[in-house]
Amino acid sequence: MLRNALTAFFLFIALSTQAQPFGKLVRKTPGVVSYTFRDSFGKDVPGTLDMIKSLGITDLELSNLFGQTAPAMRALLDQRGIKCSSYGVNYDDIIKAPDSVLTRAKALGVQYVRVAWIPHEGELSPEVAKKAIADFNQFGKLARAQGLTFCYHNHGYEFHPYESGTLFDYIVQQTNPDYVSFEMDIAWTYLPGQNPAVLLAKYPKRFRLMHLKDVRKGVAGNDQGKLAPENSVVLGTGQLDMPAILKAARNTSVEHLYIEDESPAAPQQVPQSLVYLKQL
Repeated sequence: MLRNALTAFFLFIALSTQAQPFGKLVRKTPGVVSYTFRDSFGKDVPGTLDMIKSLGITDLELSNLFGQTAPAMRALLDQRGIKCSSYGVNYDDIIKAPDSVLTRAKALGVQYVRVAWIPHEGELSPEVAKKAIADFNQFGKLARAQGLTFCYHNHGYEFHPYESGTLFDYIVQQTNPDYVSFEMDIAWTYLPGQNPAVLLAKYPKRFRLMHLKDVRKGVAGNDQGKLAPENSVVLGTGQLDMPAILKAARNTSVEHLYIEDESPAAPQQVPQSLVYLKQL
């Protein structure tokens, strides 16, 4: 009788702790992008997943299967109570092998399939953007039929002026909102000279995912999508106004926040970023 009562008590405590919000501004524990721990994943997938779980993170965006099949990766995730909510693939994959992409995505149990780069030479041209729009609409329709959502992740080069706005505006406006959503990389919105909070307010129903990344103070802006890894710093210590961005995100359709730390020191920096987000 006493043992049953104690078991029930500890179960209540565990469930109550899980039900508590992560922080006042960031309500649930953010996820992480697999690229953050790419070196570790390349050497030891199970061990890296254990490390991620030890940080209290149970939401993962995979951009690489690191030698695993999708079912095998799903099994490793399930064993640890980690959910892969988004699966990143290459642009060519959605054009040349869309059925294979969707099969892997379903095996992983994801909700989102994401592309993070439009192949182009020099500046992104309107012609290349128009082709991407058609390709995104086509793949997005296939994904929707499978119960999945396609997202495009910006990398800075989309913000060149075009017509009355930017090429990014054009991509958003010309893609079908039933088939195409977006993942905002806040660093690659800020570095080309945009305000992430303002862009979120402009398209509150189009963004579903977000990469949280901060940039070392003093680093100049660029629109090339290329940042030296060591210039990725602990959230809240760099140039971006995290509170303003996160407040803006609360009023949008963003469902998943993923920490993306490209620094070689990411294993040390991610825990610090979690502490920062929790105290906001």
